[in-house]
Amino acid sequence: MSSDAVVIGFPSKTPHFDAPPPLALYVHIPWCVRKCPYCDFNSHEARGDIPEDAYLAALTHDLEAALPQVWGRRVQSIFFGGGTPSLLSADALDRLLTTIRTLLPVEPLAEITLEANPGTFETEKFRGFRAAGVNRLSIGIQSFNPKHLQSLGRIHDDHEAKRAVEIALTLFDNMNLDLMYGLPEQRIEEALHDIDTAIAYGVPHVSAYHLTLEPNTLFHAHPPKLPNDDTAATMQVEIEARLTAAGYGHYETSAFAKKHHECLHNLNYWHFGDYLGIGAGAHSKLTAQDRITRRMCYKQPKAYMEHELTSHAVQEQHDIDASELGFEFMMNALRLTAGFPVTLFQARTGLPLTSVERPLREAEMRGLITRDLTHIRPTPLGQRFLNDLLQLFLTRS
Repeated sequence: MSSDAVVIGFPSKTPHFDAPPPLALYVHIPWCVRKCPYCDFNSHEARGDIPEDAYLAALTHDLEAALPQVWGRRVQSIFFGGGTPSLLSADALDRLLTTIRTLLPVEPLAEITLEANPGTFETEKFRGFRAAGVNRLSIGIQSFNPKHLQSLGRIHDDHEAKRAVEIALTLFDNMNLDLMYGLPEQRIEEALHDIDTAIAYGVPHVSAYHLTLEPNTLFHAHPPKLPNDDTAATMQVEIEARLTAAGYGHYETSAFAKKHHECLHNLNYWHFGDYLGIGAGAHSKLTAQDRITRRMCYKQPKAYMEHELTSHAVQEQHDIDASELGFEFMMNALRLTAGFPVTLFQARTGLPLTSVERPLREAEMRGLITRDLTHIRPTPLGQRFLNDLLQLFLTRS
């Protein structure tokens, strides 16, 4: 945070936690077949076969070194993200999950999610992932339109996208499709056709993201022609309406799910729970009795593996200042359309809700939130202008 930005309303005090929040585990697999021009994630094009054994050894060492920070805590969910985790062999994933279960107590019914690229789908391989313990897939479809897939630099075409969904539906009861809208030269009816295709398959969860031009991406350096703001806003409204009419609950800014199919791992993030991240560039948020600590591993896979095996791969680690906790909590919890119970704020920040009374009052006056004695939730206006809502928890001198 820059020196000219401070969070308003917080007394200078140390947070206190009676108990830590739920714990999730995130495992980052950094390689992909080809870097997409819009992607700002920590992903690196694989040059030949990925070094599975060396990377699994580094992940194991990373997890072992982090154990004192999470000792005795049970893991509620595991998420393999990337990159393209489905580049791993089923055997490697099986060995990795066995290691995780050996070192950490994992809930018997824990949600275990694997991100997958349609261009890597093979029925037997994904049957192996299922046998290893993966019980949820998140498939990066982005679009079912071949023209838009090409403009996004995806390695799959529309036929492979549909085949991936069909294979996944035969093997997994719980799955998510990632779709994007506001794509280069995309028309409203094309965006809605992608949504209608997902609905027709009956997938239980859809994530619909607006394409944004992130810094340090090819699209940011060479911007494509995107739909104007009014067209993109219409796409968003129509997409939300289509999914709601089809029985999907709009439970988070970009997430829609059938009942009991919400992503539990992501809900833990949005409820400001804890997560241990292992792997190249992985982030962690861990709560102790009087502080919340963040850490980040080395981003480059080679550097991560070298440091992990010689010392430790944590590149940065710091405690979150108490003055920043209110904003960080709201940045997550206000993404949820149902908002949050008032008791959650103190449980997850270690600070009283009165510490953010001023910005809450301002948000209520502007019609961005509603609140009562038990609950705080963003209004439809607050959801639409979430950045403006969050800005109330920051002030500039």
